[in-house]
Amino acid sequence: MSFRSNIATHVGRLSRWALTKFTGGGSSLPGKLALTIDPDILTTLGENYDVAIITGTNGKTLTTALSVYALNEAYPHVLTNPTGSNMHQGIVSTFLAAPRLEKNKKGIAVLEVDEGSLKHVVKHVKPKVFVHTNVFRDQMDRYGEIYTIYKLMADAAKEAPEATVISNADSPILNSIDLPNPRLYFGFEDQMDGNVVPHHNTDGILCPKCDHVLKYHTLTYANQGKFYCENCDFKRPELDFKVTSLDDLNITDSTFTINDFQFQIPVAGMYNIYNALAAYSLGRFFDLSPEQIHDGFEKAERVFGRQEILDIEGKQVLINLVKNPVGLNQVIDLVGLDKDPSTFIAILNNQYADGTDVSWIWDGDFEKMSDFNIQSVYTAGMRKEDMTKRLEVAELFDGDIQELNSVEEVVQATREAKTDSVHIFATYTAMLDLRKELIQAGYITK
Repeated sequence: MSFRSNIATHVGRLSRWALTKFTGGGSSLPGKLALTIDPDILTTLGENYDVAIITGTNGKTLTTALSVYALNEAYPHVLTNPTGSNMHQGIVSTFLAAPRLEKNKKGIAVLEVDEGSLKHVVKHVKPKVFVHTNVFRDQMDRYGEIYTIYKLMADAAKEAPEATVISNADSPILNSIDLPNPRLYFGFEDQMDGNVVPHHNTDGILCPKCDHVLKYHTLTYANQGKFYCENCDFKRPELDFKVTSLDDLNITDSTFTINDFQFQIPVAGMYNIYNALAAYSLGRFFDLSPEQIHDGFEKAERVFGRQEILDIEGKQVLINLVKNPVGLNQVIDLVGLDKDPSTFIAILNNQYADGTDVSWIWDGDFEKMSDFNIQSVYTAGMRKEDMTKRLEVAELFDGDIQELNSVEEVVQATREAKTDSVHIFATYTAMLDLRKELIQAGYITK
């Protein structure tokens, strides 16, 4: 370790200790300070780790968490960024927080990495494997269209050509660029082949080779499924890891079979089964047995904001992060599984981390919710008026929508809800604000 790296490491670790002791937080600042002293500090910090990078639009956090639970069954030194601080300085902070490895010992670093930060991270660490979850339209003010997002992912993979890319085979765009890397593929094989037509508002269904509209034998959601092009030879690749049956789907958990072995995870929704499949694929890459992965999944806990269930004054409160149309529609489908009367609260912010453009809410299928057993509707957040207008157009709850002015009022409305079930949708910074308020109110501890 160079003198500069040594100083940067000590400053970063000291600042993390101070922030943890006196403020209880600070996931990015230690990394920012260390990078200011030594811009190449990540190279030093990551040299004794086999690095797995998980990236894509949706599902990074849960895929990372499930992967870590599984890997912990076989490996003693697994490092990850559990706070979801997935940009360059947050990754540095993750390594600064890790216990020091014993001499001649190696660890595994499972890192959730924001697509925009990939090039900075890959420049300094040498990944052993990438996991590409999916690519959907998301934060267009930051990334532009889906092809721009995937180019960031593909360019990062090309910078580490020896690294294996474990890719969602059901996503056409993830198979649109030839990569020099070894490839493994995961996807769904739980349906008989037929002829399925995606929704008319679906992105990414043009063949990347010849621009003809893709056809589908099967479809899971959005543009994901067993696709093929009638005009050329582009089609879904053969699967190495596959979901072969969906065994039990309800609002609290999911049971399914991967490669003839049954698994259960404590979250619902087709999109989360994809996340589990991605984590399974990474586990198998690191030579875990299906039994070890199963045992790891059994220990998994809900991640805050990703279907975490809280008890607030006897109310069952389900909180979901929403940030783009595809993810929003999956969460709407999830609420549809709740047959009990419920209260619905939508919190919409448009800070940088949320995406400043909120027009994506108009692509959400809120109209479907008019058939749900929803008794009361509230909106909150910096752009609550936009959310109110969207729900009024959807004729949700006959347009009788109440606006709340703060997260304190959101918690109060939750406490006073006339239903035992409450569903909260929140954008990223809104979720963090709500979490802070729930800690202060004593409903959660961390």
